[in-house]
Amino acid sequence: MYHLELRQFPHVGRAFNLSREELDQRFLAPWVARSPVDYDDRRWSPDRARLKVFEGPQLRTDEIGLGRGWANVMKSAKDVTETVIAEAQRGAQARPEVEALKTAIDEVAQRPITFQDVIALAAAGHPHWRASEQLTLAEQGVWEMLHQGRLTMIVAGEPVARERWQQIVLSWATWTGEGSDPPLLGKL
Repeated sequence: MYHLELRQFPHVGRAFNLSREELDQRFLAPWVARSPVDYDDRRWSPDRARLKVFEGPQLRTDEIGLGRGWANVMKSAKDVTETVIAEAQRGAQARPEVEALKTAIDEVAQRPITFQDVIALAAAGHPHWRASEQLTLAEQGVWEMLHQGRLTMIVAGEPVARERWQQIVLSWATWTGEGSDPPLLGKL
């Protein structure tokens, strides 16, 4: 889950337990577009306000009440502000080919799919592209969907921790399907 803080002296606004989709649509998309964010009966301007985003466990109502929410966020969550803003900026400037591939992956990933299936989707969408371009497109689509929470990576029937995604995505064996238990991609 994501937790957000907006600061514009002397005001502070905080939002807890946001999904990635809600974070992106309600806060990050306008922020990276340099538009004001309307939240908590205030208008937060990217030119004057500061935004912080933390990723961590979902907070229960009793963990948020009586002003304890942000202290609990600071204890249990990780600051991901730079990462999510960079991803939102890339999304705002995303190539339409990547967005089209992500839509195609969404349609077929109701059941677990392989990384080779993603390459096949990229190749089907762009049959005249070089293989390296198709692989680049597939890699970017998977990487963005993992970080957006739209896909889960699975190895041996278990979800893969976020810290291991890069190692797996950057491995040639992942894309060729080598090994006894290749990683899969699926919906949560």
